[in-house]
Amino acid sequence: MYRLNLNLLKALEVLLEQRNVSRAAEELNLTQSAMSRQLGQLREHFSDPLLLREGSGFLLTARAQQLKPKIQIILEQIRSLDEEVGFDPATCYRSFNFACTDYVAQFIFPEVLQHLWRRAPGIDIRYQNLEADWVHRLGQKPLDFVSTMIEDIPENVQGHYLGSDGAVCLMAIDHELAAAAQPSLQQMLQYKFVTVTSGGDKDSFFDQHLMANGLKRRIAYSVPFFCAAFSALASSQLLMVLPEHIANNAAKRYPLITKPLPLPTPENHYQLLWHGIYHQDPAHRWVREQLAELMGNSIYSPR
Repeated sequence: MYRLNLNLLKALEVLLEQRNVSRAAEELNLTQSAMSRQLGQLREHFSDPLLLREGSGFLLTARAQQLKPKIQIILEQIRSLDEEVGFDPATCYRSFNFACTDYVAQFIFPEVLQHLWRRAPGIDIRYQNLEADWVHRLGQKPLDFVSTMIEDIPENVQGHYLGSDGAVCLMAIDHELAAAAQPSLQQMLQYKFVTVTSGGDKDSFFDQHLMANGLKRRIAYSVPFFCAAFSALASSQLLMVLPEHIANNAAKRYPLITKPLPLPTPENHYQLLWHGIYHQDPAHRWVREQLAELMGNSIYSPR
């Protein structure tokens, strides 16, 4: 018995529609002998003549009449595999998991959520504080999106560039170093530091510079939340090394002030990331396009 492959299914569909071997061959761009061979294979497979000659034409057997609608449904389903699924944000009911620092959740996402819910009221966002190694295990995590600082995007991860900036020092507006235009390294190291542990690598360059020069700072407070770090800075003599756009926006909301660092600072690159397994998902694509536009244009994002 011949195996019924896709070509034979298509041949069967056309034969049952045309009820004529010559016209079926012409439609499929085959020779009449090739079409006759395929009809022979189909007859053998179904143990039925399928088409019976009567006069100048053919009639469908009872078996062929039963097969005709079934074959049409099967082939329509096969053809639909190549069709992109439509997406309507207004009728989407789905949760998306997003990981970043609390800075994005506090300053950027309130506006993002209002925009998303106006167009897609059924979408929910599950927000998580980003851990340092998650970007490199993104395909193994239940995460749709990650926003972070990163230089090299891992394999199978896609990204949308959000901007870049450098790093500065942040301190209380009444800090003992606040009057200095640019505190020296020796002056800075007389004070304790606070650092934020979540998200991308924000200040290791500072420690690497110190180590290369035989120096070390004291990190007295490590915390995963920017808002907690800002509150601690505002009420103490602590110092903090962090990305410039975050520091500038913190200084607008807290009694803080920024100072340039007395050493070269690397450029921070910010990306909205997702794993390649979601790249062709229409709903995912729509949401990430909204996120990329809103985050990139936010007054709290790097410019």
